[in-house]
Amino acid sequence: MRIAFTGGGTGGHFFPILAVAREIKRMAEEERILDLQLFYFGPQPFDPGLMQKEDILFVPIAAGKIRRYFSLWNITDIFKTALGILQAMANMFVVMPDVVFAKGGYGSFPTLLAARIYRVPVIIHESDARPGRVNRWAGKWAIRIAIAFEGAAEYFPQERTALTGTPIRKRILGGSQEEARESLGVFSDRPVIFIIGGSQGARVINETITQILPQLLEHYEIIHQVGDKNIEDLKLETASILEDTHIARREPGGPDDKGGGLAPYYHLLAFLNESQMRSAYFLSDLIISRAGATALAEIAAWGKPAIIIPIKNAAQDHQRENAYDYSRGGTAVIIEEDNLTPSVLWNEIQKLMADPERRARMAVSAKEFFRPDAAEIIAGEILKLGLH
Repeated sequence: MRIAFTGGGTGGHFFPILAVAREIKRMAEEERILDLQLFYFGPQPFDPGLMQKEDILFVPIAAGKIRRYFSLWNITDIFKTALGILQAMANMFVVMPDVVFAKGGYGSFPTLLAARIYRVPVIIHESDARPGRVNRWAGKWAIRIAIAFEGAAEYFPQERTALTGTPIRKRILGGSQEEARESLGVFSDRPVIFIIGGSQGARVINETITQILPQLLEHYEIIHQVGDKNIEDLKLETASILEDTHIARREPGGPDDKGGGLAPYYHLLAFLNESQMRSAYFLSDLIISRAGATALAEIAAWGKPAIIIPIKNAAQDHQRENAYDYSRGGTAVIIEEDNLTPSVLWNEIQKLMADPERRARMAVSAKEFFRPDAAEIIAGEILKLGLH
């Protein structure tokens, strides 16, 4: 059996695909499916090394974006998309998968078009509350459509659509206090705030956090994931703050008493591997995050209270839709990007950290949002289609 995956190049698409691929391999082993082959059709994947470890063969397919604003790149990307369609047609003819699983996004369009032409069965997954253009197009003819938010159902045919939730990696769940502390070097008894910038980082969140970092580090231990593009700038911007020993709340026997400044309480990372991500979620008392669907699903899986800051002007305004759909049950506090200032963020953090009962209610609501069997359901449908 040959299964092809396709999607955009961000972690928000890559990690759910990875979760489904792992579940497919587990189920195939149980069902004694010995000839399983997995492929990834699309632009450069988010983590090529991890994909190789999972025995997923990368088939490069060019893809161009269609931007909603004037850009000369729109012209050049037309040719890139045309090239991608030719590549997808040729490679799919060679591979001829039994089924295609698509996460949507510009990176999946050439592969989905080739699957349509060759009449290869397609299952799509829509992570966002408001679907993107590629998935809305593919939803008109895909065999199965899985959605993560109830609100997305109105965009797809009811008889082929199922609310499954977003697949997440099981390896970011579980763990222990000792493992988590050792993994990230978190050794104080302070409450922990985990700030997630997403796979590409979040510049506006990083800048806001930097402005209130002295106040934060007086009270909390911070795990801050900033993205590869932002890590060096953040190191420079925070260096003087971390060296300041006068603004720290001194703790008996703690690093501040020994002149260590604030550095032991601030953990700056470009990207977290699965072990580090598991540890960060395990230790966190509060999470600050964008409203990417995968991030929200992971936060819900851990049952963590959160402050959500959706990206302003995201495609189809999907992050804002995600945030409000997710927070409907009281799972999170939303701060619109236009309203995001250092004082607003600091006040919201202080209010939540001073109210453990509210955070406990948010945690319960988050757990209710999570659908733990999403990857298993989708993997089962893919195998069922592939076997027929």
